[in-house]
Amino acid sequence: MPKFFIKTNQISNNQIQIIGEDVKHISQVLRAKKGENLNICNVDTGTNYLAEIEQINKDIVLCNILKQIESSSESNVQVTVFQGLPKADKMEYIVQKNTELGVKTIFPVIMKRCVVKLEPKDINKKLERWQKIAESAAKQSERNTIPTIEKPITVQELSKKVNEFDILILAYENEKQNTLKAELKKVKPTKNLKIGVIIGPEGGLDTQEVNMLVESGAKVVTLGKRILRTETASIMIISNIIYEYEI
Repeated sequence: MPKFFIKTNQISNNQIQIIGEDVKHISQVLRAKKGENLNICNVDTGTNYLAEIEQINKDIVLCNILKQIESSSESNVQVTVFQGLPKADKMEYIVQKNTELGVKTIFPVIMKRCVVKLEPKDINKKLERWQKIAESAAKQSERNTIPTIEKPITVQELSKKVNEFDILILAYENEKQNTLKAELKKVKPTKNLKIGVIIGPEGGLDTQEVNMLVESGAKVVTLGKRILRTETASIMIISNIIYEYEI
């Protein structure tokens, strides 16, 4: 059953109002009719509903709530990815796969070796595109929340966020001994465990950037004997986090 996201202000008197692009998808793509059911999630609360279509027009789909649906699709670990800004197609892939894996927040990070240089006038357009990809991936994977794609930050700004996490992991190809497994074993599982993951861009991390982050408290790890592409690294780390704390 297709899943759609709404906000709290779209619920009133046991009815849900679906607006925006989802209206076109329901009416023209799904060709749904009055009396059919939809799976609807309130992203503000994570509550899922089984709802019956009452009315469809070009601007709105009105649904009656039949019941709440129990759902536990969200991870018990809050993962934030700090991704060194890669080329556009790679960033879209990263957003999509990180969303499927349960990441809560993604920060594009401007680093010295970034191949891509974002012009200020293009940032909002890029963020809108990435956020739509996150929403689509969240629907596909039946999540109860949509990850937030934040505005790009610098490494200096990132270094000030270390204390916001139980651990901030920095994947670095020049680290040969300290493993991801070893660092994860040091972290005691808690109900609201917060893990940050730092990934360099295509050109890798600059030594000065690594030193700055380590001095701030980030934990440098190796990801094994092979050098991973920037679009693969976060997937590998998050998969291990899921294995360690969730599965």
